[in-house]
Amino acid sequence: MQRMTALFSAVLLAAGLMTVQAHAQQDPAQDPAGQPQAQAPAQDFSDDQLQQFADASQEIAVISQEYTERLHAAEDEQTQQEVRMEANDRMVEVVEQNGLDVDTFNAIGHAIQQDPELMQRVQQMAEQS
Repeated sequence: MQRMTALFSAVLLAAGLMTVQAHAQQDPAQDPAGQPQAQAPAQDFSDDQLQQFADASQEIAVISQEYTERLHAAEDEQTQQEVRMEANDRMVEVVEQNGLDVDTFNAIGHAIQQDPELMQRVQQMAEQS
């Protein structure tokens, strides 16, 4: 169980990285603060999407650990930013390879933070993978 908690902590950290990167790439003329972020209710996620999230999460946890170590070893801000961007690119790639888009992945990540029962379902899916 502790492994799964660590896994989802890493995933939520990774989701946060992807969210930050996505917002940083938005057109500056748009005001994201003025628009409420769309969040899908948990019941809108299919079992397939939850399984895809669980599968992607496991891969992202490994990437997150690898890049966290590289980030700590980086000697300057420029190198740290390059490591973050590379990690973000790899995580986005994993999410997409597992059949999700980043927005859906982030929405599921947010939903499991708010819904302990949903988190338990996703954890069980991850354990069975």
